[in-house]
Amino acid sequence: MFFCKHQTHKMSSYVLTRSFVGAAKKILWRTLHRPIHEAAESHQISNEEIQADLPVQLEKNPYEKPRVKCILCKYNIEPDYKNVRLLSQFQSRYTGRIYGRHITGLCKSKQAKVEHEILKAQNAGFMAYYFKDVTYVKDPQLFDPDHPFRPHNY
Repeated sequence: MFFCKHQTHKMSSYVLTRSFVGAAKKILWRTLHRPIHEAAESHQISNEEIQADLPVQLEKNPYEKPRVKCILCKYNIEPDYKNVRLLSQFQSRYTGRIYGRHITGLCKSKQAKVEHEILKAQNAGFMAYYFKDVTYVKDPQLFDPDHPFRPHNY
């Protein structure tokens, strides 16, 4: 590091910090490499004591959250465009809008499959575009649209 003569105050602070760091390193080295007492050296530790002091090996992480499967994967259901009763569960009653993953709780592949099959059923004339069929309104809900699985900001 080069200092000009107008920056002498910087050089003195640089020298002070270097000496402080050197002193701190010496103290740290002394604490880490201090000699062991003779009585501690003569004490023999048995293998059983070492094994008893080792940490216990766990087979499974106790803090791991249980893996949640989507309802279609759980019951091995494949969405089909002819199964309008199932597909209508994933469509809004009033607007006909397809609910998103954060509301339905489906996995990515099943959500894409459901959206594709709903569009196919609408194009085939099995489902309405803008509202849910009245016969399917009283069906039990697979999820609650007012309380999504993963809430979002809007």
